Amino acid sequence: MTVRMTVVAATAAALSVALAAPALAASPAGGDHDATRQALQAAVKDGVPGVTATAKDKHGTWSATPGVGDLRTGQPRSAHDRYRVGSITKTFVSTVLLQLEAEGRLSLDDKVAKWLPGLVTGNGHDGRRITLRQLLNHTSGIFNYTADEEFGRTYFLKDGFLEHRYDTKAPAELVAVAMTHKPDFAPGTSWNYSNTNYVLAGLVIEKVTGRPYGEEVGRRILKPLGMTATSVPGTRVTLPRPSSRAYSKLAETATGPTYDVTKLNPSLAYAAGEMISDSPDLNRFYSALLKGRLLPPEQLKEMKNTVTAEEYPNAGYGLGLIDRKLSCGVHVWGHDGGIHGSNSVAVTTADGRHSLAFNFNGDWSGDSEAVIEAEFCGR
Repeated sequence: MTVRMTVVAATAAALSVALAAPALAASPAGGDHDATRQALQAAVKDGVPGVTATAKDKHGTWSATPGVGDLRTGQPRSAHDRYRVGSITKTFVSTVLLQLEAEGRLSLDDKVAKWLPGLVTGNGHDGRRITLRQLLNHTSGIFNYTADEEFGRTYFLKDGFLEHRYDTKAPAELVAVAMTHKPDFAPGTSWNYSNTNYVLAGLVIEKVTGRPYGEEVGRRILKPLGMTATSVPGTRVTLPRPSSRAYSKLAETATGPTYDVTKLNPSLAYAAGEMISDSPDLNRFYSALLKGRLLPPEQLKEMKNTVTAEEYPNAGYGLGLIDRKLSCGVHVWGHDGGIHGSNSVAVTTADGRHSLAFNFNGDWSGDSEAVIEAEFCGR
């Protein structure tokens, strides 16, 4: 779930777009990452409490941790900090669904109602007209439940969050919030980022396999890749160690008091954004994905088949995977993720050989695009 801490700011704060064929990135000059280091320090000067970042390329692995992980004690961040990755969860979910397609257990052309009969209905929503592919690339038209004003007041703004931060929300409840609104558009006719799409995708995985989507992510991705820092927390409110504190303004502006929002029940995000990871693990995942270690060629090609999101002129959205075209012409693939107190990005080149993952432990400031540009364009 991407949440930039305004009521509606959810969704796609870090999307940028274009649909040209992917190019391979060169490492920054000399592999010294000086431009990246400066961009990270600029984010801290801009107000981010602290950053943890790790890059891996032909020169090896490099990490930086400017700022602090705890505003009260001044404890620094760690290169192995575990943090909430928000909508980066979506790439994991999409990967599992595409694996199931490769196994012949479902088709991306299946209608949502085939697997979740009667769930997507009301106010013009009709799961009999929406395909699984349209869930994954956000062309379903299904309303985004995190854009509901009451939901936003309850879970994203100060008074509501402090009262409800430990609430457990069932996935069907999240879908029900979306069903109280009209669709954004008819299925397949436009594009709009909707967290509801991936709540439904998680439920489809459960229906097809008979196991929670998190178990499938663990069995199919985390264990084979040795991603020991990555987890699907469910209703667990704490972060595993090592970790830093997470901070938010819990407001529609970037001014005012700062609140520690480290503890929360991530069921409000479910398969749209509940996962926890660290930067080395995210690099391992996206590198393996783009190298073809997790999907057969046909499914990886499907995942990389992007659609245009007109609001974002420098990127294209595939199936849970964003293709960014940078100012120097380089394309990187990955996803962004935001949730209370945490903004994260993980990207890699098309060959999987140059990867970057980083996290801001404040959700109200910091230029993530500048960090990506610095790492892959050297400026």
